Amino acid sequence: MTPHLISIYALMAMFVVATIWPINMGVLAFVGAFLVGTLMAGQTTKEIIAGFPGGLFLTLVGITWLFALAQNNGTIDWLVRMAVRAVKGRIAAIPWIMFGISAMLTAVGAVSPGAVAIVAPIALGFAFRYHISPLLMGLMVVHGAQAGGFSPISIYGGITNGVVQKAGLPLSEMTTFAASFLVNAGVALILFMVLGGRRLMQMRSDTVEAVAVPHVEIARPATGPQIFGDSEAEALSRRIGEEGGGTSNRLVAEVEEGDQPDGTPYQIVTLLGLVALAVLVLAFNLDIGFVALTIGLGLALWAPTMQKRAMAQVAWPEIMLITGVSTYVAVLEHMGTIDFVGDSVAGMASPMLAALMLFFIGAVVSAFASSTAVLGSLIPLAVPFLQGESGVGAIGFIAGMAVASTIVDVSPFSTNGALVLANAHGIDRQAFFRKLLNYGAIVTIVAPVVLWLIFVVLPG
Repeated sequence: MTPHLISIYALMAMFVVATIWPINMGVLAFVGAFLVGTLMAGQTTKEIIAGFPGGLFLTLVGITWLFALAQNNGTIDWLVRMAVRAVKGRIAAIPWIMFGISAMLTAVGAVSPGAVAIVAPIALGFAFRYHISPLLMGLMVVHGAQAGGFSPISIYGGITNGVVQKAGLPLSEMTTFAASFLVNAGVALILFMVLGGRRLMQMRSDTVEAVAVPHVEIARPATGPQIFGDSEAEALSRRIGEEGGGTSNRLVAEVEEGDQPDGTPYQIVTLLGLVALAVLVLAFNLDIGFVALTIGLGLALWAPTMQKRAMAQVAWPEIMLITGVSTYVAVLEHMGTIDFVGDSVAGMASPMLAALMLFFIGAVVSAFASSTAVLGSLIPLAVPFLQGESGVGAIGFIAGMAVASTIVDVSPFSTNGALVLANAHGIDRQAFFRKLLNYGAIVTIVAPVVLWLIFVVLPG
């Protein structure tokens, strides 16, 4: 067996182990980089460490820390309450309000499970109160989170753009963001019409009851098992853990409960800071990580006690995962595995068919494992294929791959789907699980084909 094949099988084994056992795939990837790099590639430890993505690490720490500050000081809850009040009795608007809130949260730096954990209890509470399909509300929340997931200042966006930039491929941040937003919004519109939206447009509540935004537990680096096989499940709360079976052994950062006043000077400044982040990054092309840390430092100096709690709420599991996978991919690049896989794919009779196969791999793996890991590993493997004369455009392929690898997070085996299932009220959980499972299976099969047609076949 060649070293190239051994390194590929090692990567596959990492996905399997991280799915079955409560082990962060990033740890597996770091160890894999060390073993494969030293034993198969003849690298020194210094050369392996040189492959660590320092820029991506800074980006992920910066944006997740800033979001944690915004969460702790009540800014996120304030924005949610303003959105809820905007409904004003229009029942049909409620699913779209939930879609928009989820999209906004992920667009400004929340991890996707974190956004769903905040919005899902509110959305499904509305569903129970106003007889809205819980399946509709749950899927609107998840697709909303995925819609905003590839903004240039988001977690997914930072990962994807960093990988593409490092690979030397053409980069269009707004194309990937627009693709994710429009596809998920289009799917949400179809779901809205199929799952009772037309009936909702004929309904109106004269008064919409005030909705208390529930306390959301923020997970620290996990110490317990992953309940649903997704490495991103480390972001699940204690209550969700108990819903999944047994008692959770996660360490949870307790946030003081109680009503916080809306629109305080601190919250207004925080909101302005998030706006400034978007402007400085998009308009002036400044580094996301440094800008986010600078704004976060200003907020931390305003309220120093808030800073310690926020630092514990940084998405360390996701950071460990993606930096570990990126380091392992750097080892693969050094030993020529990336070129080997790319040449093998490019050698297929039909480049278009090869692109479709990669879309399917991304969707199927993401339905059961971590989307962040898929984005960090599959895109580099496709680099030689995209750099050749395959006729497949890199920008369209990357946009399609990004959407195909995340839109399947509606599966009940993913963290987002599990959160929706756990927060459903007044329904048969088993029946609801089957509905989520069936929908997830349909998306996993249909989405890669549709996205391939839209982003690969039609532009070609």
